[in-house]
Formats: sequence, structure tokens, C-alpha cells
Amino acid sequence: MLRNLTDCATMLPFDFRHVMKLHGLSNDGCQVPQSGQTRVASQQTDGPQTKLGSKATIQLSKSKKKIIFQHLPPFNCKTKTTQQHNQSFEVRRCPLVLAERRRRILGFRIMVFNHRITSHLQIKLKIRTPPCLYIIIFICPFIEREFDCQNNGRPDKFYLKYRWQPAGCNLTRFNGEDFLTRLRGKSIMFVGDSLGLNQWQSLTCMLHIAVPQAPYSLARNGDVSIFTFPTYDVKVMFSRNALLVDIVGESIGRVLKLDSIQAGQTWKGIDVMIFDSWHWWIHTGRKQPWDLIQVGNHTYRDMDRLVAYEIALNTWAKWVDYNIDPTRTRVFFQGVSPDHQNPAQWGEPRANLCEGQTRPIFGFRYPGGPLPAELVLEKVLRAMQKPVYLLDITTLSQLRIDGHPSVYGFGGHLDPDCSHWCLVGVPDTWNELLYASLIKN
Repeated sequence: MLRNLTDCATMLPFDFRHVMKLHGLSNDGCQVPQSGQTRVASQQTDGPQTKLGSKATIQLSKSKKKIIFQHLPPFNCKTKTTQQHNQSFEVRRCPLVLAERRRRILGFRIMVFNHRITSHLQIKLKIRTPPCLYIIIFICPFIEREFDCQNNGRPDKFYLKYRWQPAGCNLTRFNGEDFLTRLRGKSIMFVGDSLGLNQWQSLTCMLHIAVPQAPYSLARNGDVSIFTFPTYDVKVMFSRNALLVDIVGESIGRVLKLDSIQAGQTWKGIDVMIFDSWHWWIHTGRKQPWDLIQVGNHTYRDMDRLVAYEIALNTWAKWVDYNIDPTRTRVFFQGVSPDHQNPAQWGEPRANLCEGQTRPIFGFRYPGGPLPAELVLEKVLRAMQKPVYLLDITTLSQLRIDGHPSVYGFGGHLDPDCSHWCLVGVPDTWNELLYASLIKN
């Protein structure tokens, strides 16, 4: 049973009044916005103006949905930097700006963000209600270096400005304290590859900045990383299992068993499960994690990777249908996170993968088309008996060619990382979809 979450889900700012109160921040004479008053689609430019001019709108439609990008004139803001409770934040006084008139927007929200990053690892919280702007920086010291693009030297800031907003609905903005309160005494587990790690790190940081006084612990038990908020008795875990099915070392080599899923014993008893798998299915050569593929009594040197992927997903689906009680456990699938290894797909065949990309693709459809793995995944999920929620992240992530670590990951200029995502970045949107589903149901 497939439930698609992208038709009515949102990426909206945090509850800033609550966060500001936690950190003892003053509104400095400005009106602190009430809930629902932060809908301003504006941009503080820190580079050349787009050829669209100072104010322009692009509208495209598909299935009665619109994507609108608005470019508004820059603002002349006065900035004051302050220290409170060991946190650095900036308060900007800006002249009155145009409020957003269109609320049915699908695409990326352009926010004001134009100041130097000074903290080590950070999440940026942005709030705008004329005539005030607050930008608060919080430290997340546990983010993996491979996702920490700003600290790795990425000079541009445009990719930090975009937020995703669907057509037709505005759901409750992300509230980390509410998230933890609703899940008090429960456990959350991400299972999959490094894209699951990307999303897990994003969520733990979003929760940490929402309750900065709450103690936390980070431990590792075998292949499982455990982030615990003891005050709420909530565990947010990540289990590395890139293929979901088993790889067994035998005398003939490493055997990928497409119909075996012994690792599923670790997943029992978890309250919220978020799975992902795809990227490791297409590796070859030294990066390929298996030597042989086995299905039943048949062993193969290789097979069509989409076929193998579908067989493995069906094995996983049978495990869920047989072992999961939907009244006890909520199951999500991350969807297929896209990479951007082929710049010809977006009209730049001479580019070095995603290196140097600083803006999203403008439009409602990725020029390279849908991913075949998407269709396989949706086919399997639709045939399942137990409810599984699809975080349909593919298209909204495909447009973000600017969101990868690129040369500011581990590989540098020799091997730009166009698969993972910078944090702060696109995985924050995935977790907004997750939160929207959890509170809706």
C-alpha cells in the first residue's frame, strides 16, 4: 500500500518564537511574528543579479500545480551581531518589503540570507516579518565532515536560501520539541546507505537546535549509531544496510542473497522506520560490495541491476508485511535520492559533474527525466499489504543541482561528491515531509 506524501507537505521555518525564548533572545523592539506570518518570498542578493531582472516570475504548470520563482530587489539592512547563551546570532532591521501574495507555490522559497558564516557547524534559522529579520546560528558538533560544506570551504551561500513549498497546502511548520514530545518513549531508526545517514544527521541536528538545553548522547553498537535524548526517552538511530538484503561471505566469495533478509531481526520493535536503498546497486568494479548474486538455488555472476533491485525490494516488502504491526510501527521509504553525475542532463555537457553549481534548476521537471528506480520502488510499494509511506523526494531533489558537497566533500576536485547533500540543505526538506506525515497521522 503506497501513500505519497508530496501532494500536501511542506518545508517551512521552525517555530522561532519558541526557539528565541529558549535562547533568551530579545526581539529588540521589533514585533515577533505570530504563527503563519513568515511567508515572504524574497532574496538578499550576494552576487550578480539574474538575467530575469529585479523582479520576475516564472510560472509553469503540471497537474494544476505551479512553480513560481520571484526575484525581488535587494534590501538595505542594518545588522547587529550579539552573543547570548554562547550562541551567535544577528538581528537585521530592514525596510518594509513586499509580502508574498501567492500562497499556492511549488518550488523553492527564496529567503534572505547574506552574512558571513562564523560558527563551526551550524543550522541556519531564518525569520522574516517586516520590518525585522532574525538570523540565528546554532552549532551541531556531530555532523559528519563529508556533509559540512561551509566548514569545508564552500564560498557561495545561495544554496542556503532555498526552501521547498508545495501547492495547495501549508502544514504545521517543523517543531522539534513537539516532535520529541509526540514520540516520547519511542524509537526511530533509519536503515540504508549513506543517504540515510545524510537524513539521520539532518534530523538529529534539527532536533538538537530545537531543544538546545536538553542533554543528548551519541553511541555506536556494531553497525547501529544511536542518538538519544534522555529527557524525552527518544532514540534516533541509523543502521547501515545499503542493500537491505544480506551479503554473506562464503568460500566462493561475497554472495548477495536477494531472497534473504536476516538483518531484519534488528528492526523489530522499532516505532518509526525509514528505509532507503538504491545507490549501491549500480556500483561496479572495486566499489561493488559483492562477487556473486544468488536467488534461491541459482547463482549469477551478474544480472540487470534494476531486476536485482526489484527482487530485493520484494524480499524487504514481504518482511514488512509479515513482521510489522502497523498499529505499533510506522514504516517510511525515503524514495530515490538523485545524483547529478551527468551534466548533459541539465544542458551543461562540459561541466565537471555538479562542480560550481550555485542555483537550482528553474522549472517543474528535471530535464533528465524520472529515475527508473523510482518506478520499480513505487511498483513494489503499491503491491504491499501493510501501509508504507513514501517520502517522494526525487523530483524536488533533482532540481537541486546546487545542493551537493561537490568539491567540498571528501573527494575534492579529483572526485566531486554529487550524490550526498550539504547540511544545512536538501535532507532538511525530507525531514519536514517526515514530520508532516507523523503529525498528520
